[in-house]
Amino acid sequence: MKLHEHVDARMNLVMRHGDGQIQINGNALTSPCMVAPGFLCTEWIPGLDSFTAESLAPLWQLEPRVVLLGAATRQHGSIRELRLLLAARQVALEVMDLGAACRTYNVLAQENRPVVALLFP
Repeated sequence: MKLHEHVDARMNLVMRHGDGQIQINGNALTSPCMVAPGFLCTEWIPGLDSFTAESLAPLWQLEPRVVLLGAATRQHGSIRELRLLLAARQVALEVMDLGAACRTYNVLAQENRPVVALLFP
């Protein structure tokens, strides 16, 4: 019996991370990105400590229930403002290291969950 992997062309999955980059669907990204199953934005991200309602405009359009924040460094800066902005819209925020955020995002995206990952390589 032949088994073939079914890959949805619209599904953005993190293939690997490390060495200051993230690989999503074969594209190596060295800058921060916002990724969701049918959405990828690489020109949007503010610094880890400078999130505003305006800087999150692309996020609001996706209507996530969970936002994952993953960074290669342990110093996530002050994410208090981000947490408050998301809580006001009843969106959960999970902060973790980059590898954990990539793995969690892939699982939730493949389960068709409303998830967005903010990834900082």
